[in-house]
Amino acid sequence: MPCSATKLEEARIYEAREGAAIPAEARPLFHLTPYVGWMNDPNGFCFYQGAYHLFYQYYPYDTVWGPMHWGHAVSTDLLHWEHRPCALAPDTDADAKGCFSGTATTAPDGRLLLLYTGVQDDGNGGAKQLQCLAAGDGTDFVKDTANPVIGEDLLPDGGSCVDFRDPKIWYEDGCYHCVVSTRDAKDQGRILLYESPDARHWTYRTTLDSCHWEYGKMWECPDFFPLDDRQVLLVSPQEMEGSADGEFHAGFGTVALLGHYDKAQARFTREQVQTLDYGTEFYAPQTVLTPDGRRILIAWMENWATVNEAPRRHRWFGCMTMPRELFLQNGRLYQRPAREIEALWQNTISRRERLNGTAAYEGIAGRHADLTVTLDAAACPDCRRFTLRFAADERHATELCWTPSCSELLLDRNRSGSRRDIPHIRRIPAAPQDGKLTLRLVLDGECAELFINGGERTMAIRLETPAEAKGITFTAEGPLQMEITHHQLG
Repeated sequence: MPCSATKLEEARIYEAREGAAIPAEARPLFHLTPYVGWMNDPNGFCFYQGAYHLFYQYYPYDTVWGPMHWGHAVSTDLLHWEHRPCALAPDTDADAKGCFSGTATTAPDGRLLLLYTGVQDDGNGGAKQLQCLAAGDGTDFVKDTANPVIGEDLLPDGGSCVDFRDPKIWYEDGCYHCVVSTRDAKDQGRILLYESPDARHWTYRTTLDSCHWEYGKMWECPDFFPLDDRQVLLVSPQEMEGSADGEFHAGFGTVALLGHYDKAQARFTREQVQTLDYGTEFYAPQTVLTPDGRRILIAWMENWATVNEAPRRHRWFGCMTMPRELFLQNGRLYQRPAREIEALWQNTISRRERLNGTAAYEGIAGRHADLTVTLDAAACPDCRRFTLRFAADERHATELCWTPSCSELLLDRNRSGSRRDIPHIRRIPAAPQDGKLTLRLVLDGECAELFINGGERTMAIRLETPAEAKGITFTAEGPLQMEITHHQLG
């Protein structure tokens, strides 16, 4: 049926009025936040007509989850974002209960296509999730009259339309492809592959992979792409169990499945599994291929298990991680800050220090900083422990503590200002490479992201610490040689 623009118009009027009243200093410097209201999963991350477009799950009217809309922002450098009008609102029969997550691709005729999950009444008091299509010019979108374009009749045996969501669409070799998440009758998360000549008429091709009763249950927000000589499938599992080796923590996780893909046979062969981020706030990542060939990732910087009790300090709630470049090294998927961040570097300080005790250094402080510390472990075998404290004052501090004897890094944010009973401790492996351990910490107000050994492992962290807590100190228990590079960001 034809869609009514009433809900969309109302959302655009509201966000234009309320979002404009939020001062820039109430937001992070370069982590994207909603214009106003609530944000969760990144959606439709793409490069279109000379700019990056990032849509997101959005409820403009409150700082809690509500009937899902699609928010929209545009950037030319992945750091400075211009908010655009709300892109989608739940205003048709096909998506009356919400416009859930999805992705975007450019059609051969130049239109931007959005493939998203429409949530509708199932006629029995519940809801079902089916895939819908909208097309537009990058600002205004028209929903397809045939929605849903992937209905429950296209689910394979055992597939459930109760959990059937988050399509990832791409155009390749004259054909549209998409992967979609579902949970089957045996309570397993599965990733389904579909094909279409026109993005409106789809055919189920195969199941690419499933959880096999490990790595959680329902797999959400799939992404599927080649990287160097491998194929990568990203999923966000619900109900993960923690692993004995510390690779996976319990709860909502993010997992990278690395392998090879036979396009002709539509067969994905899984060869390796790893956590995508070891931090306390990271979920539902989505990637884009840049014009210069880099694969860039952005994720929701929150956690469903703890988000409802998080303090609401602003007229907005939720943010995205900084953009990260993905690459393969030493058989693993690595991540590093997108090189665009270098344009924000100011007042660079570099030092070489031999430390035994606690020290602070002039000019190395703040809550907007790009700090790299390289520890020469091989040259200093008598160092028993190293601690980096940041966002610190007399009352507050968040600590990164490295113990060389067990090659373990511990995050401790017990004194970060939180009064909530949530995870404040993370332990992850952190072994030196060629005798050195490198910690790169990027701070942006309430956001902190850590990159270990050039991106071998990462941690996304949200802080409830007052903005006035800006101290950074270094402690070595036993002599330690280190190199420090500190850039203010502005």
